[in-house]
Parts: sequence; C-alpha cells; structure tokens
Amino acid sequence: MIYLDNAATSGFKPQRVIDSVLYAVKYLNANAGRSGHKLSYLASSEIYATRKALNEYFNGFSVERVIFTQNCTAALNLATIGTLKEGDEVITTENEHNSVLRPLYHLAKEGKIKLKFARSDFQSVSAKDVEKVLTDKTAMVIVGGASNVTGCENDIDGIGELLRNTKTVFAVDGAQSAGHIKTDMQKQNIDILCIAGHKGLYSVQGVGALLFSPKVDPRPLSFGGTGIDTFNENMPDAYPEALEAGTLNFPAIISLKEGLRYLCDNDEFIARKISDLSEYLTELLSSRPYIKLYSIPNACGIAAFSHAEIPSQELASVLSEKYDICVRGGFHCAPLMHKKLKTEKWGLVRVSLCHFNTKKEISSLINALDEISLCSR
Repeated sequence: MIYLDNAATSGFKPQRVIDSVLYAVKYLNANAGRSGHKLSYLASSEIYATRKALNEYFNGFSVERVIFTQNCTAALNLATIGTLKEGDEVITTENEHNSVLRPLYHLAKEGKIKLKFARSDFQSVSAKDVEKVLTDKTAMVIVGGASNVTGCENDIDGIGELLRNTKTVFAVDGAQSAGHIKTDMQKQNIDILCIAGHKGLYSVQGVGALLFSPKVDPRPLSFGGTGIDTFNENMPDAYPEALEAGTLNFPAIISLKEGLRYLCDNDEFIARKISDLSEYLTELLSSRPYIKLYSIPNACGIAAFSHAEIPSQELASVLSEKYDICVRGGFHCAPLMHKKLKTEKWGLVRVSLCHFNTKKEISSLINALDEISLCSR
C-alpha cells in the first residue's frame, strides 16, 4: 500500500511515538491529577512536559495557556464559541475548513455575531484582503495557516502585523500548517493557535491543543471534574483546568510530546524532503494533459488536481482498489474553497506527502493515473 493521504493523518509514526503509547498503556495507567499516588504524579508530570514542549515550540505565552482537546476541531470550537461574545464582528476567509466555518455559521445564525469574509482573487489571503473588511468593531480575524485543499499559505505574518496593537484577536487554524510551517505566536502576533497532533506533529489520533495569549479568556464548553476546587459549583478559574473537564487522553498526549521531539530533531531533513517530493510531484502532474493542477510546490506537501473525465472520488476509489494507492477525493470539508476554485461539482483529488514517501511511490501514482486515463478513453 502506498500512503499519500498525510493531510488527513500522518501515515508514518516515529518509533518513539509508538513506544510512548505502549509505555503509557503498560506502565502508566493512572489518572493524572486525580490521585496522590506516584503513578498519578508521574502521569501529571508527563502531561506538563508536553504542555511545556508545545509552548516552547510555538513560542506561546505560558504553559498554563496550553489546553489539550480531543482534536483541532474541539480547539477551534473553544476559540470561537468559547471566546466570541454577542455582537462581535468576525472576519474569516473562503479557504477555511468546516471546523472554522460551522462554529461561525452557528453563531451567526443565532444572531450572536456578524460574519464577514476577506476575499482574494488568489488562493492565498493577504493582509490587504483582510484590511478591506476590517473595522474598529472587528473582534476576531480567524484564518488557516495553510489550505487543507491545495496547501497554499495565507499571509499569517502580514495579518498578524496588521492587527498588532489593536483590540482584534488573531486566531490561526494550524491543523495543516503545524509542523510544516514555522509558527511563532509572539513574533507573528497570534492570539489563538489551534493545532492537530496527528498530522505534521506525528502523534496518534485523539489529541489537539489550543494555545492562547493573555488577550483571550475562553469560556468552558464542557463541565465536570478537574481534580481541583471540588466544592466550587463552577469550573475553576485557573487555566488549564478551567477548560479541561474530565480525563485527558494521556497516551495520545505523551505521543504528541514524542512526535514533537522527533520533529525538532529532524526538522531540516523533513522540510527539505517534503519540498523535494512536492516539486517532483507537481512537475509530473502538470505535464499530464488530462490533469488540471491547483497546487504549486508547498511546505505541506499537498497537491490537488482534477481529471478531465473522471470525478475525484471515483478516481480515488480506483487508485485504492486497483493500485493500492491512498489519496483523498471529494471536497475535503472546505466548501467555500471548492466554490472559489469552481470545483464544487466533482471535487479534487488530493495527494499529500510525508518525508517517508519516495519518488518511486510518486512515479507509481503517475503510472497508475496514466493507465487509468488510457483505459477511460
């Protein structure tokens, strides 16, 4: 099986990530922060170490303002529903995933926020595009670090600088970009960063994180036990406990710590390899007359394309069933991006690379596409 669907979840997990999960399940089956025994303390220390590692890697504002969630979607719900207030004006873009759009649509339909879009003639959204719709009433600008459809990057540096020294909160969906594109919250003036662990950070599935600045005080969306302040009828005031009700996914969290360490130890090699493979893939795809390519080489290793005659989901199915090649067809939970690209009828095939992919695997994909296209004539 050739796995080329890393934008959905990384197909390669470092051995240290796998070992950390086994270690947690075999030797650390304790509930962190819920008991006074040694195993509980040890589990708590591992969770703290993961918070610290994330805060350092993304240059966050404090370890306490690193919140673990089930996934990036849950983090984005905290960033929007848990942060915005009635009457707030919010700006987002057409490039966004439904994890950004649906919470905002929900708030807008309830009449709680006014939703606006920064539109661009290009795939990437710039600071100038945001500035056109920015007002002194804008409470939040929320954009993705990179499109999960095409891999294009939004102008995070420029937008952050535009919003510096304003009351507007700058939120970034880092589901695709984290681990691939360097993110520095303080330097880039990012107030909220939402990440997925299981993509560019190599953790197992089941953990995401919300990192936020002192400019933001999210409200809890779930309520329950935290291990502290038991007689308080409300959630504790202190972070991270205020936003982490119930038992955390401990094996996934420490796998995220090890995935991040693996990335830090190999970041230059990983970036260079993905860049080389991305260039090779886009060069071969663009040379096929039956292919329309929507991506340029990018740090996320994503290439999206359409076939002249075959719908994307059908093509992805044939690649899987006949050639044992995993790609994703369809709409990638990004409806406005497909409307913008005019691909809302058939969608796009998305190929997404990891540094453990090879040029030989890419050549196998191209050969399969050539064969499928020949048979379809």
